[in-house]
Amino acid sequence: MISLRSIIFNGMDATPIDVQVQLSSGLTKPEFNIIGLADRAVKESAERIRNVIGSLNLSMPPKRLTVNLSPADVEKTGAHFDLPILCGILCAFGILPEDKLSKYIIMGEVGLNGAIVNTGGVLPASVWANKNGYGIICPGPQGCEARISGHTDILAPFHVLELVNHFKGTQILPLPEQMSRANIPASKLDMSDVHGQDAAKRALEIAAAGGHAMLMIGPPGSGKTMLASRLPTIMPEMNADEVLETSMIYSIAGCLDGKSLITTRPFRSVHHTSSAVSLAGGGSDARPGEISLAHNGVLFLDELPEFNRATLEILRQPMEAGKIMISRARRTATYPARFQLIAAMNPCPCGHLGNAALSCSRAPRCAEAYQNKISGPLLDRIDLHVDVDPVNPWEMKQSPDTNAETSAQIRARVVAAYNRQIARQGCVNAQLDGPQLDAVAKLSDELTQFLNTAAEKMAMSARGYNRIKRIARTIADLRGAENIEMPDIAEALSYRPIHRGKYGVSNS
Repeated sequence: MISLRSIIFNGMDATPIDVQVQLSSGLTKPEFNIIGLADRAVKESAERIRNVIGSLNLSMPPKRLTVNLSPADVEKTGAHFDLPILCGILCAFGILPEDKLSKYIIMGEVGLNGAIVNTGGVLPASVWANKNGYGIICPGPQGCEARISGHTDILAPFHVLELVNHFKGTQILPLPEQMSRANIPASKLDMSDVHGQDAAKRALEIAAAGGHAMLMIGPPGSGKTMLASRLPTIMPEMNADEVLETSMIYSIAGCLDGKSLITTRPFRSVHHTSSAVSLAGGGSDARPGEISLAHNGVLFLDELPEFNRATLEILRQPMEAGKIMISRARRTATYPARFQLIAAMNPCPCGHLGNAALSCSRAPRCAEAYQNKISGPLLDRIDLHVDVDPVNPWEMKQSPDTNAETSAQIRARVVAAYNRQIARQGCVNAQLDGPQLDAVAKLSDELTQFLNTAAEKMAMSARGYNRIKRIARTIADLRGAENIEMPDIAEALSYRPIHRGKYGVSNS
């Protein structure tokens, strides 16, 4: 019996899989069976492999060929089992050496002509292999991806013949090039492009500095999407650990192009018709969803009330925990989901509530029903609630506003505040909780009494109370102050009013 090794993923956790191949005599024609709780994509590999063997001028012997994927009680998904199964068969034929291949984690989809096709999960597989003393055999185009982990025992053939020739000694597969940080061109978006909206810009600066969630409410054309799309231009750069973790998620999702790491903070703009599975992740192979692809970056939800309510409720748990658990009948996958939620919405279906010339005949009654599509518990988890008013026509100019702050100027303050938080507590203020929050956001007796009185009048929950302290801590960090002062608390409270701005719909 031949035994080689491949890998599957339950979320970010890798599970090694033994690919066992055995030839049994006693038949007059070939028989090929794959067992071990394999899904349809794995079972279909039998037909792909038959064609590859034929393209190599080989033929299946008149024997029973059995491929067992062990452990048998773990569901196997994905076409990346093609290559390890094919290698196991070639070992059984005496073409490839089992003793050498058994030292590698093997993964890759195989085309009918023997070409080795890209597959998801090469980066985390390489990390696991390097940690556990294995080499890795992966598709040629993804060899650079495998080297991100610092692994050097990598074979990245583009065709099955290259792998055969390598082990026969007639061809040496070179070590893939080291993937480096991509040379990302400077973004053409800039905060100076946004005319007016000083209050919204200030709120975005606070959100970027402390990692806070934010909701913008305003009529169509007021600049909500424009503001949100420029948030990444003022956010701090990702550190090395964040780059690796984010790139691993994209690798599992099959979204890493194999040439560059994810070095800029993701900005995932999700359409309101998206399903719960596309947002949270899942499917037959439990792939990461948009909230995991937005990990260490921004998840932007425009037209928030237009989303299915059940879909939005999925956000509640990962916003608190920073991860999402996807449970299926045979497997449970956990993905990181430490995203920064930025949402935007109109005040009512027509979007012109408060404007007598443009609002519909059902205003203001329609506004309450429209905004009540968003549950109170979800709104309670959003730190900053900002009204975005229409831009005055006199503020619109053809030429850039020389007085408007650029993204670079705002980003300098954001980075300084971010560095203070990391040096002080090792995380951004939005992640503070419990004793750590009490230690970092200490309030004097006067401030405590003021906040308690405001919280009582605003019918604020305990979660909302703590979020005010986090926001105030971020505002103080932007000032470079050691202690929270009364203006910090007052500004923080202005982002969680009793009534949602001038539209008169409660968010408490």
